[in-house]
Amino acid sequence: MSLNKGSIINQLQNSNLYARCPNCEGEFKLSSAILFDGLGKFPDIADKKRQEWVDELKSRAEELVQRKVSMLERSERGAIATGIGDTIEQILPAYREFKHPIADCRALFKPVDLIIFKGCHNSKVDWITFLEIKTGDARLNDHQRIIKNAIEKQRVNYEVV
Repeated sequence: MSLNKGSIINQLQNSNLYARCPNCEGEFKLSSAILFDGLGKFPDIADKKRQEWVDELKSRAEELVQRKVSMLERSERGAIATGIGDTIEQILPAYREFKHPIADCRALFKPVDLIIFKGCHNSKVDWITFLEIKTGDARLNDHQRIIKNAIEKQRVNYEVV
């Protein structure tokens, strides 16, 4: 006895068979499912669900495009801020409002911007300051934080080679 697709689907819909959902692992009765072979016209309810999924995929794709644009804009702003910060680090000691004499300042820029030898311009050094310049809401990076901690714990040496 040869069965065509339509009669197989019909028998499944009128059976007492159960199936397991591959996504949620829940069981359901095949007679309560919308069964079709997928080669012909989709049943209206299945086509509606398919269209919902297509619409959701389009929405997610648009969201990804927006997130990419947002990330690019943030990256660009960050790069500009870093460039401005690097420039400020180099010219800050020349500003009249800068409280340290430029003759006492030595530029390192990486990992710390300046080392200030207070009094060096008068041939004496009262203290040494490691100065990091930050703009906006910038924070110390990991290397700068490690250096700051070493200095605060007085783990500083002087060597002559």
